Amino acid sequence: MGHIRVLLVDDHALMREGVASMLKNVEFIDVVGKVESGEEAINAAQELYPDIILMDIMMKGMTGIEAARWIKEQNSNIRIILLSGEVNQDYISLSAKVGVNGYLPKDVSKEALVDAIKKVYAGEKYFSPSIMNIVFEQFYNQEADEKKPAQKSKELTTREFEVLEQVAMGKSNQEVADALFISIKTVETHKTNILSKLGLKNTAELVKYAIKNNIIEL
Repeated sequence: MGHIRVLLVDDHALMREGVASMLKNVEFIDVVGKVESGEEAINAAQELYPDIILMDIMMKGMTGIEAARWIKEQNSNIRIILLSGEVNQDYISLSAKVGVNGYLPKDVSKEALVDAIKKVYAGEKYFSPSIMNIVFEQFYNQEADEKKPAQKSKELTTREFEVLEQVAMGKSNQEVADALFISIKTVETHKTNILSKLGLKNTAELVKYAIKNNIIEL
């Protein structure tokens, strides 16, 4: 096995350094970079040519899922493993939709992390047992229950609802602006209003809301 080039992405320095330290003495793994945001990850993916990106899901600004979609569109050969402190159906579903190669909880052991890197590098998918339990649970729940029709919040304007749909699909502010022919500032204003009206805190909660209300399909 050749050396596997790994890029670390997490907005917490302690987490970045901890994972780097965990992988430091693994002879076939080279940590080629450490960045703190999804935006930086997109640039680093182009500049550092990593084989695998280990990326946090919840970060300030762009989420790991949004960044993964961008990176995959630019270079589908880069393999991405997402790390999350919160393991839930919504994140797993969205991660699968954008084509990530693995999904692990942040409390993963060194042995499991190294095993995941090896298998994903070899072209396999890797999901921890806890992730697979949630996947199967979701599958059986979907089989048992009929889907409810999409609910459009009466509080949102037509334009806000359009922005909600675009953002929930993982699009960046620039992409939403281009799609709806509005400015980035207007997109940001709409997002702020949407979060306020729906009582949500961030983009991740907005995405979860859209999934639960069948505003977007997985």
